[in-house]
Amino acid sequence: MPRGWVWVQIALAWLPMWAVFTALIISAHDLPLHAAMIGSARMIVPGALLGFGVYAFTRRTPWPHPFRLRFLGVHLLAAAVYACIWLGLVIAIDYIVSRHVVLRQGPGIVAFLMTGVWLYLVVAGVAYANSAAQRTALAEAHAARVQLAQLRAQLHPHFLFNTLHTIVQLIPTAPRAASQAAEELAGVLRTVIEEDRDLVPLADELAFVERYLAIERVRFGERLRVERRVDDAALAALVPSFALQTLIENAVRHGAGPKLGATTITIRANVAGNQLTLAVRDDGVGASRDEIARSGSTGLRRLRERLQWTFGERARVDVDSTPGAGFAVTLNLPLLPDDAAQ
Repeated sequence: MPRGWVWVQIALAWLPMWAVFTALIISAHDLPLHAAMIGSARMIVPGALLGFGVYAFTRRTPWPHPFRLRFLGVHLLAAAVYACIWLGLVIAIDYIVSRHVVLRQGPGIVAFLMTGVWLYLVVAGVAYANSAAQRTALAEAHAARVQLAQLRAQLHPHFLFNTLHTIVQLIPTAPRAASQAAEELAGVLRTVIEEDRDLVPLADELAFVERYLAIERVRFGERLRVERRVDDAALAALVPSFALQTLIENAVRHGAGPKLGATTITIRANVAGNQLTLAVRDDGVGASRDEIARSGSTGLRRLRERLQWTFGERARVDVDSTPGAGFAVTLNLPLLPDDAAQ
């Protein structure tokens, strides 16, 4: 039985019921609080123990779709059995503790049996609600995995096309450099094909980016400069695979590509509290807000979608750019446990 269910059952069902039973006993018999609490515990404890059996029974009889009257009949019969066993345990416990039968002082056998049926329905209702919530969570997780797989499938051809375009540009003017870039591309593609994780440590992402930049340096030479300002604490943080590469590729294509002089790309990463900040800034040609809106950068758009599916509202992408003053993209990501990458 899931450990979480035990605490949910106690916290959300039986403790409030104990309080209600205590209040009813005080109201009906004018007993002091401690005596009423003990008396109600004699009824709640056997009900809670039987509740584990009810939970197991609901697992064996899932909610039918569409709803069937036979399902209702089965639970009404089970509720009657639960009520009889519960009442028998209450009588036995009360007799052992106080040497009297509770039915002589209580509201009567019918009222006790109806209370037992009510307890059964409450436990069964909570169990089915919990099961429905688990199924919904699994369905949402599956949908997210499918969406991420689709985005990854789109990312790889996009990356390959852009890199091959770089090599094609080199062939007429620098065939030796094109050959070197093709060799670097082979190593990069090996990583792209073999990497099946959605989340990777930032250190792994940085290593991949270095191989990608080696290809771009063949084309740009000294015109492409890269600075790293990465805190050691940030290296183990998990980031979406190829997320940093997407930002670097965007900086190379739209920052360094159109610029005649040298372009410096700065990679910055630091951890503050439970959040990772990962930023890539270039001092290239930059762009106005209208130009950014019209461009509809494929890489950044897909990255936003991946962050949405992976982190929900906990992640944020900030874009800052001014014509002639460069382009910057900052990712704010929640820190995840190490086993999230598995």
